[in-house]
Amino acid sequence: MRFLFLLLALLDTPLAARTITDSAGRVVEVPDDVTTVFAAGPPASVLVYVLKPEALTGWPRALRAEERDYIAEPYRDLPETGRLTGRGGEANLERVLEIKPDLIVDFGSVRDTYIDLADRVQAQTGIPYLLIDGRFENTPEALRILGEALGVPDRGKALAADAEARFASIDALLDEVPEEARPRVYLARGPDGLETGMKGSINTEIIERAGGRNVADDGGTTRGLVRASMEQVIVANPDLVVTWDRTFFDRVWDDPLWQWVDAVQQRRVYLSPTAPFGWIDRPPSLNRMMGLNWMAGLMYPDRWQGDLREEAREFYAQWYHVDLSDDALDRLLEWAEERPPE
Repeated sequence: MRFLFLLLALLDTPLAARTITDSAGRVVEVPDDVTTVFAAGPPASVLVYVLKPEALTGWPRALRAEERDYIAEPYRDLPETGRLTGRGGEANLERVLEIKPDLIVDFGSVRDTYIDLADRVQAQTGIPYLLIDGRFENTPEALRILGEALGVPDRGKALAADAEARFASIDALLDEVPEEARPRVYLARGPDGLETGMKGSINTEIIERAGGRNVADDGGTTRGLVRASMEQVIVANPDLVVTWDRTFFDRVWDDPLWQWVDAVQQRRVYLSPTAPFGWIDRPPSLNRMMGLNWMAGLMYPDRWQGDLREEAREFYAQWYHVDLSDDALDRLLEWAEERPPE
């Protein structure tokens, strides 16, 4: 009987824990040993996978067939968990409680709406919930914060240093390029290309960081994703159009309305790779670090010094834990290096 009381007391003793201050200034108590993490949305799943893949309990959306070769084999068949945040959120608290993760992580906006959600979910489930700022410029700090929380601080610091080096390379490239000389860029989302992100949006901030000027700019009045009209795109007349939508890319060359856009006439519409995650968006997470090099090369081909094939091979090994076969690399760069039809 005495042994039983002792066992019950041990089971009731909370696990060793420490405190982490997240990007919203919330002080969260997390276990010393975090072995399972529920990603609140796609951006968070990329962040957790990059830092500590063995802790990821599942993908918000199960991997598609064309994405599998670009993820380390042990994590290709993780279950679909749904998402707690963002458009189309379908995960519920019962699903989270069924999984019983040590930690919930969200990576993106730290506005009041998301702080309230984090506080409410944490209170209702008893599971610690970290909210990490997903702005592109905050990437190094995000890696350090979550690396510490997940018990992999050295990996977090190493990747943060790599991100800082990539940003520094862009800064050096742009050092002598005045703002007015930088190319004007439009991000075309969706099959008709008329969904885009306003300047300052988390979906398009890679444009400015790579040295472009987002033509979807109303002086800061509007943020986030918007629907543009064809007339607005024609009036903006961007120098480059970038997209991750294959349907749009295939159709734009024969669409009579898009012929009024100089970027189409000059064959300066470019298709981004999307495996396993988009290089410019979809989701707006750490995957944009690879897209940064690609976009800088598109906008400044005479100034950017790099070998896209080797850069991709090294990035996927370092960040995604996967050594790409030559075939997988060929399929990936068939998108990145594809040239518009003549």
